Amino acid sequence: MRYIIIGAGAVGGSIGGRLAEAGTDVVLVARGAHFEVLRDRGLTFTTPEGTRVHRIPVAEGPQDLELRPDDVLVLAVKTQDSLAALTAWAGRPVSGGGTAGERLPLVCAQNGVESERLALRLFRHVYAMCVWLPATHVEPGEVLAPSTPYTGILHFGRYPSGTDDTARAVGADLEKARLLAPVVPDAMRWKYAKLLANLANAIEALSPVADEDAKAVHQRALAEGWAVLAAAGVDCATQAEQDEARALIHFDPFTGARRGGGSSWQSLTRGTGTIETDYLNGEIVLLGRLHGVATPVNETLQRLADAFAAGHRPAGSLPAAELRQRIDEAAAALTPPARRAPGAAGA
Repeated sequence: MRYIIIGAGAVGGSIGGRLAEAGTDVVLVARGAHFEVLRDRGLTFTTPEGTRVHRIPVAEGPQDLELRPDDVLVLAVKTQDSLAALTAWAGRPVSGGGTAGERLPLVCAQNGVESERLALRLFRHVYAMCVWLPATHVEPGEVLAPSTPYTGILHFGRYPSGTDDTARAVGADLEKARLLAPVVPDAMRWKYAKLLANLANAIEALSPVADEDAKAVHQRALAEGWAVLAAAGVDCATQAEQDEARALIHFDPFTGARRGGGSSWQSLTRGTGTIETDYLNGEIVLLGRLHGVATPVNETLQRLADAFAAGHRPAGSLPAAELRQRIDEAAAALTPPARRAPGAAGA
């Protein structure tokens, strides 16, 4: 099989780099300066084993490739870019007949839970992948993946549920590439658990996460998340299950110290002008509105992160105490004033 990595950033670059090292056929898809550096100088890939440069075939889009029946499309763009990417690729012809949307498997290797639904409108064969793969992409052509002894854990299966031979074949290729890839029938259960973990991304993008005020905001955002999923009847992997899986990898002290921040922090640092918060904290807001659960913490985080991205504000530049104050104000605005008892003074 040939893997076409649509979005060769932190996650896509790490998956593509590891697959290439394992001798698998890979094409990276990127845009702008990142594409130019990948084309001209290759992928500079840093892991605990060191830094090396891989000259992997690279494309700017589907127009640059002739699609084959054995291709696997790995969607690794941020969710806000999913619809444009899916639309661009779905109608492309595959040699031997048919289109990508009709014939090729598409793997959503992304945070959030929305891309699979978007993909299923355009692709017959959609696979969900829960990505636990800490990596950094800030400079064009460079990806840092500091975890060891595996680069990441990728719970993976058909969407909306189930497994098949394609999933098992992809999982086997990933396992050969130092990526743990458990093939499971309930990948979305793992993705909803990861969604809760990703509620901290906006906080990290806005404020210093080590601050006690930021930690307090995180706990409140997480409490809203759990309440919303319970109201919506959404099952997700337990904390014990997540802890057991994540214990299989850890940061190398040297490369881990160079990582910087998570995906939302990286978006602000690169100055992309967009951020994935609408599909992380915003997913909790959406479900809260659908099921009657107030979500002032996640609403405020979503609004602030969107404003930071649009205004190209530096990551971590909002004092955590101010962030907590804004959260408190938002929560107070949703709390109805106390009613006085009949006959009370001043009634």
